[in-house]
Amino acid sequence: MNLAAELAHSNLSPAVRAAILAQAEWVQAHTDLAVKTVAQAALIQAKSLLIEKLEFELAYLRRMQFGAKTEAMSAEQRSLFDEEFEVSAAALEAQLAAARPDGDSTPVRQPRMRAGRQALPAHLPRTLVVHEPESCTCGACGNDLLKVSEDVSEQLHVQPAVFSVIRHIRPQYACRRCQTMTAAPVAPSIIDGGLPSNATVAWVMVSKYVDHLPLYRIRQIAERSGVNLAESTLGNWVGTTGWWLQMLADRLVERLRQEPTLHADETPIKQLDPGNGKTKTAYLWAYRSTPLSNCAPMIVFDYQISRAGQHARDFLQDWQGQLMVDDYGGYKALFKAGVTELACWAHARRKFVDLHKANQSPVALEAMRRIAELYAIEAQAKEETVAERHALRQQVAKPKLTELKAWLTETLPKVAPNGAIAKAILYSQRAAAIQTLLGTAKLNGLDPQAWLTDTLEKLPTWPNSRIDELLPLLALAEK
Repeated sequence: MNLAAELAHSNLSPAVRAAILAQAEWVQAHTDLAVKTVAQAALIQAKSLLIEKLEFELAYLRRMQFGAKTEAMSAEQRSLFDEEFEVSAAALEAQLAAARPDGDSTPVRQPRMRAGRQALPAHLPRTLVVHEPESCTCGACGNDLLKVSEDVSEQLHVQPAVFSVIRHIRPQYACRRCQTMTAAPVAPSIIDGGLPSNATVAWVMVSKYVDHLPLYRIRQIAERSGVNLAESTLGNWVGTTGWWLQMLADRLVERLRQEPTLHADETPIKQLDPGNGKTKTAYLWAYRSTPLSNCAPMIVFDYQISRAGQHARDFLQDWQGQLMVDDYGGYKALFKAGVTELACWAHARRKFVDLHKANQSPVALEAMRRIAELYAIEAQAKEETVAERHALRQQVAKPKLTELKAWLTETLPKVAPNGAIAKAILYSQRAAAIQTLLGTAKLNGLDPQAWLTDTLEKLPTWPNSRIDELLPLLALAEK
């Protein structure tokens, strides 16, 4: 029984009962207020601690970002770090915004100078969505409204892979007189009589060899649209298409060997060793034309099971030209056979950088300073024509190279003959075919999937005498 009911059954006068009830209500109200105040104080303290923690984490993250910028990172490593930083920072900032009290305008992120937002590419199709007001009459006086201008904004929209079915219908016609049947012929296809269109095959190839998605992930993408594609089926498409594309890759190799100057490098790759349950190391040898060539850029990947220099000799055959490589000894036999060696300054500099980091070598530091002068000249010549670049190198870089050689010659006898400073101074085939073509398409600024779809349409009936016209070279694509 509550207090009001108890008082109603008491012998107290109405005035006394009213006074007691008023006093009880006052006590209850102030008790509730005290409890609420304590709870709010605890909540504010908890939020303050959370904000302090989030601000500390965000500051620590920014220090990491600044520190990472001072470290030597490849472009890929830098991109991955920046991506992770932006995601983590955005999440922390969202938590901070939610944790701050209403009306707190404290900036979450220190203001940074940003370039204006880049316009969305003009070549993308536009879907117009017109947003009309709910009423075309004036809310103030009731008159009809007159359109005087419009505000336009754009958003980038993406539609995930959309699967559809192309139903081919070939009507059968009969001659009433002689009963001869006539119908349109079945168009030849890379996957003869198979399930996929050429565009579907191109999507699988680009997903695997350009976007580096394994087949099981491609299968999962299709499953999200209700399409079941077995990995064995996808593998069959890839293998068959690779066989068709091999002739194009072979022709691209022939074209590459006609270039007077090439770059070469070899990269280890891990692959499963069938039947062994382990991985083994193979090598993907890359050969590409120089960016200064007058021809369209080309790159060829050659899969080999080892790093033996014989693989480079087998690939280049009797080619005689200028070869830009690192200091790997596997190329030495080529140079003895008449190929001109072009040494790589990046690899030479790396050895001095390692020495300087290890023991603060003054000799290594001086070498790095001299090489930096050559880098500055190359940066200046980057936008010049080939002739202008040659003139700049002869007039400015060559004297510095002469000075560097003299300094190295003078310094070498002063260091240990077998030491690190002396050394610094002396300083699968099918997949490769597919990567060769798609990589060359990317070098030429072509859309790999558009090029491959078009090529797969033409390849089954294309004459061998015109095979060059199918190569993913920009100069050919523009004809």
